[in-house]
Amino acid sequence: MTFVPSDHEHAPKIAATPARQGLRGRHVLIILVVSTVLAALALFGAWGLHWGDLEHAQNASAPTSAEAKRMGDTTPAPAPPANP
Repeated sequence: MTFVPSDHEHAPKIAATPARQGLRGRHVLIILVVSTVLAALALFGAWGLHWGDLEHAQNASAPTSAEAKRMGDTTPAPAPPANP
């Protein structure tokens, strides 16, 4: 069942394509900016919460002292991080 207003004869006639398109304006821009800022905050928040894990991954990928000697590097490998 569809709703038909009683004064539908006096309503302006609009083509189908413009009637289906939404309105653009300041509210759309505000939603776009706010959602982008929230997404950036979530990204940096997640990165900030896991910065220690990223540091551990970087240290874990460093060559061991035996591997470094085989490659000709004389600097010692960094010590593994202590588990909290």
